[in-house]
Amino acid sequence: MSSIPVGSHALLLIEDVPEDVKLITTALRTIVPADQIKVVPSGEEALDYLFGRGNYAGRDTRYQPALIMLDLTLPRINGMEVLRLVRADPQTHVLPVVVVSASSQQRDIRTAAQLGANSFVRKSLDFVSFSETLTLLARYWLELNIQPPHPSAMAR
Repeated sequence: MSSIPVGSHALLLIEDVPEDVKLITTALRTIVPADQIKVVPSGEEALDYLFGRGNYAGRDTRYQPALIMLDLTLPRINGMEVLRLVRADPQTHVLPVVVVSASSQQRDIRTAAQLGANSFVRKSLDFVSFSETLTLLARYWLELNIQPPHPSAMAR
């Protein structure tokens, strides 16, 4: 994984269920150091973080996470709306977003794809299998994938 600027995070996990947060962060710890994972429990807080507003006013939004893992069922602003808003903004539209959801509804999978999700992964009760899946995803997006530069870097 490339060098991450101080105060920024490699991965933004948008998840409101503490047990799922623990499961996901435990599974990812071999790929992403704990201090490089930013966990937010709501869609509203995720958007504040990404766009540098609310409690995150003043955050340097030139430094965005290399990967967003997004649950669909969130308080206040749901995951689909977060995805729509991320894709609509020029500062965030290219960020990789992996939906990690308990849903296996074709409607949810289709809508997430139409809104621009890069992947859709179903949460599993089998910790070993789910952990392996998350590790593969993180390895791909954080170590193998080459992302385009942030829009502010391209403007120079």
